[in-house]
Amino acid sequence: QQNELNSFLWTIKRDPPSYFFGTIHVPYTRVWDFIPENSKKAFQQSHIVYFELDLTDPYTISALTSCQLLPQGKNLQDVLPRDIYRRLKRHLEYVKLMMPSWMTPDQRGKGLYADYLFNAIAGNWEQKRPVWVMLMVNSLTEVDIKSRGVPVLDLFLAQEAERLRKQTGAVEKVEEQCHPLNGLNFSQV
Repeated sequence: QQNELNSFLWTIKRDPPSYFFGTIHVPYTRVWDFIPENSKKAFQQSHIVYFELDLTDPYTISALTSCQLLPQGKNLQDVLPRDIYRRLKRHLEYVKLMMPSWMTPDQRGKGLYADYLFNAIAGNWEQKRPVWVMLMVNSLTEVDIKSRGVPVLDLFLAQEAERLRKQTGAVEKVEEQCHPLNGLNFSQV
């Protein structure tokens, strides 16, 4: 069965070979069993691994956080229509109320508290640009909350690369992801 899976692995025939592997931003446990052996083998044999962004670099995380913010002195209430802002606020209140029941016993056992998790995901939401709030809201589902604490596939592979002492890098800068999203107008978002 493993041999029949679509691997999303492209090989550039050179010596040594190079590979392109398409990943998705979901907890790795959701997809790991479906990644074919040829892709895992290519990763294991590689000495240098490049990712979309370097998610293990504190600067990258800080820059991603900063780029999501509205200009100084503005907040979401200033840029969203009043009815959408109210609906969003009510929805986030609902999520905060439901989050304790969405968490798994394993998460609780690791000392993860619903309030902490909500603040880690949605904290400072009123200072964020609408596109980033939309992405945040899309991740505030019961299924996504239950998988919090499990790294997304990209981060898992980056952590594995570090553990295996592979040389790593990134093909994009934060600005290359951030500016196009921040350039979307409200109707596009």
